[in-house]
Amino acid sequence: MSAPSEKQVDLTGSSVSTTMSDDKHDSPDQGEILRQKSAQPDAARGRSTSPAEEEEVEDDTALGRLATATSTLARGRSNSVLPPPPDGGLQAWTQVAAGWLVLFSTWGWLNSFGAFQSYYTTTLLPDVSPSAISWIGSLQACLTTCIGAFTGRLLDAGFFRATFATGVAFQLTGLFAMSAAAAPKYWHLMVTQGLLTGLGGGILFTPSIALVATWFSSRRGLAIGLVTTGNSAGGIIYPVIVRELIPRIGFQWTARVLGFVNLTCFSIAFALLRSRLPPRRSGPILELAAFKEGVYVSYVFALFLFTWANYYVFYYIASFGIQQLGMPYAKAALLVMIINGAGIPARIVVPLLSDRVGPLNMITLSMICLAVIIACWAAVSSISGLFAFTAVLGVASGAFQSLMPTTVASITKRLDTVGTRLGMAFSVASFASLTGPPIGGAIQATGGITAAQVWAALSAVAAAGLLLTSRWFRAGWVWRVAC
Repeated sequence: MSAPSEKQVDLTGSSVSTTMSDDKHDSPDQGEILRQKSAQPDAARGRSTSPAEEEEVEDDTALGRLATATSTLARGRSNSVLPPPPDGGLQAWTQVAAGWLVLFSTWGWLNSFGAFQSYYTTTLLPDVSPSAISWIGSLQACLTTCIGAFTGRLLDAGFFRATFATGVAFQLTGLFAMSAAAAPKYWHLMVTQGLLTGLGGGILFTPSIALVATWFSSRRGLAIGLVTTGNSAGGIIYPVIVRELIPRIGFQWTARVLGFVNLTCFSIAFALLRSRLPPRRSGPILELAAFKEGVYVSYVFALFLFTWANYYVFYYIASFGIQQLGMPYAKAALLVMIINGAGIPARIVVPLLSDRVGPLNMITLSMICLAVIIACWAAVSSISGLFAFTAVLGVASGAFQSLMPTTVASITKRLDTVGTRLGMAFSVASFASLTGPPIGGAIQATGGITAAQVWAALSAVAAAGLLLTSRWFRAGWVWRVAC
């Protein structure tokens, strides 16, 4: 043990002895002993004084020196090396399974809005413009990512279970409230599906994905990739439920079935998820110093532009098939399932590769591919071509989304700040998810579908450029470096 630690332990031990003595009787000699210890020069105690300690406020009293030493020890503990992740084992992989259920019920539910968009536009709310309807999904997506900055910090502070229970309450309230009317109005869906389920998803998502990241190191990419397949699975199953049940049992009971599905998933996840790191109660809610790091800032704004393009395509792909190519609703709903399902293999294979070559390298490559694919959307002119485009887009989008949390963890120095930094990144991107589909819809209404497709493609190209910039901040142009 180093000499500085010996001093700290010695003084802390004296503190404990004093406390025990005071419980029994006053001991005037104890204070004198402390005074003599603290009066000894550092050289006499066999250690040198560090510059950080020289900056400490000097106090000639024994109590002051004891408080300074105890404070130094506390800071040493809070800044000490955190326990290494187990990187495997039953409990760690159990967190992956539980995280999968959370993302299935939050982002999977969110990614299925394209099926609702086309149903609302053609059947439930035919008098409301597609751009206005997309605000429901945009609000839901915005809230799911926006409040992550605060809920991620609650994970770091040790309040995961209370946070999780609150998120479940919001989301289930929104789902069951959707079934209050057989033919709900626009404002009703905005409040229930947009506001309440969005808040619930936001409270649940960031802490859950950040918690899983703290259980792994070398296998973190694979673990997060497996968790994010819940996005795709939910994006397949929810549209199937909507498409099959609404004609048979109506909108009300379909919404209730969705509520019971989520209740089951959340109950299992709540029983399995466990925090691993000690709480970090002190510290700001937002780590604003992160925005002074070029690698982080470039990544965050790349995420913003990706979200702009991605959510416009996700929300309007089915409507494009119906309005531009004359597809029936049942067939167009398959597009939402394909765009989510095609990403499942990519969400496993690409994160596995990222553990070898680095998540920042892989997410940059994924974004370049995605930009090229979105740019090809304007060339789609047949139903078969649209199905092919949707499948390829789903692969690239799934690859990118599976790497988003892992990349934040890889550019974060301390694991106990991953929740905060991940939440901050998603909060910035949330404004893109709020504005992207309505902006795309407005461009489409005024300039035509081609203009909106060009806007989405340019956003994706700019996102790829920012990720290249982030990669340069991290490792320059040395491409053999895994980062």
